[in-house]
Amino acid sequence: MFRSFAKRAAPLAALSLAAHAYAASSPDAAIPEHAADFIEHDFHFSDGTILPEVRIHYVTLGTPQRDARGDVTNAVLLMHGTTGTGKAYLTPLMRKELFAQGEPLDASRYFIVIPDGLGRGGSSKPSDGMRTNFPKYGYGDVVDANHRLLVDGLKINHLRLVLGTSMGGMQTWMWGERYPGMADALMPIASQPIAMAGRNWLWRQMVVGAIRNDPGWQGGAYTTEPTQWTRVMPLFTLMTNNPARLQSASPDRASATRTYDTLVADAGKTDANDALYWFESSWDYDPAPELSKIRGRLFAVNFADDLINATDLGVMQKLIGDVPGGRFVEMPETAQSYGHQTLAHPEVWKPYLAQLMNGS
Repeated sequence: MFRSFAKRAAPLAALSLAAHAYAASSPDAAIPEHAADFIEHDFHFSDGTILPEVRIHYVTLGTPQRDARGDVTNAVLLMHGTTGTGKAYLTPLMRKELFAQGEPLDASRYFIVIPDGLGRGGSSKPSDGMRTNFPKYGYGDVVDANHRLLVDGLKINHLRLVLGTSMGGMQTWMWGERYPGMADALMPIASQPIAMAGRNWLWRQMVVGAIRNDPGWQGGAYTTEPTQWTRVMPLFTLMTNNPARLQSASPDRASATRTYDTLVADAGKTDANDALYWFESSWDYDPAPELSKIRGRLFAVNFADDLINATDLGVMQKLIGDVPGGRFVEMPETAQSYGHQTLAHPEVWKPYLAQLMNGS
């Protein structure tokens, strides 16, 4: 049975009262930081299922500014990757490079909304109780849930920026198509606007197949977490990290074996059904046919040593022309590269964000 965390939707005032302040953990105590849950009623999933309540957990940084009509004018939406939560944007490095005074998303200037995507973190997910009876959500459902959070929960109808990394980057493309004109600017990072196929689909199917064929999975009805599937999860590290950095971190067989064992153990801390849904939820991703709907400035950033979004496919060169106002950069491999995980190092890509926010 689905475990509900609220009886009814909270109005904006109640959300504010329910919010928990994290000022003690903030590098700048003057910047308001709050976490709260928004309950979305009668949520229609793309598979046809309707849940009476869906919970979206989120964190905000900064203070909303309003125009004469009361509309928020300084909102920014940040969306995270497949295996992450909104905490990916709350690391000391992210705070220093993005949200500190004078940085591209200075939290004294912008009101920054950081949700846990549907199926992850504090938001509604299979492990809350429904297990594999949870609706088979796709990326479109995650995007729509974030949209309802903004419009219905926080009363935000316009955004200065939508920025996403990895899965969040893919959802940024989708956001631009579904809600054209709602955002002044969009920055998809470490993503490509094409359907899952080739190497990107194959490695995901290895994870999905490992879970579904784990004897302990029991069709998702396990009482003890299955363990065999975790032995394939180091593949995620292989796909998302720079090989030179992996070699440096594990320079001999003994250290590489220890790394493998650690990665397997870490994977075991994840609920198998949640992980299964993470990797299957890309089933509806294919923004390529509707790129021309996107409005506002778009600046896509990719990395040459990213195996997930291989730049040698020439995707951006073929498709960016379909995006009015679109441009892209493919950053070469350097000593500052981390493969796909360069997305977690804003010191590398924030100059492009500054250009986008400045309109240059």
